[in-house]
Amino acid sequence: MSRILSFVIGFLLGAICGAAAVLLLTPQPGAALRERIRHEAEAILAEGKQAAQQRQRELEAQLERLRTGKA
Repeated sequence: MSRILSFVIGFLLGAICGAAAVLLLTPQPGAALRERIRHEAEAILAEGKQAAQQRQRELEAQLERLRTGKA
């Protein structure tokens, strides 16, 4: 479980750093840059929430299998 969690955390941090680098190195007006950063942050958060929900479903299914003895 810790390997998966480490991967997800690393993936999210890499995505955030990559998005920040692209946004900061691309010349744009301030308002457009702020809007793009907001949009990218929302997309990253949505992806993180989706990954967390998927992992929660997996863990709940695993817990249920352990409780019923079908592990």
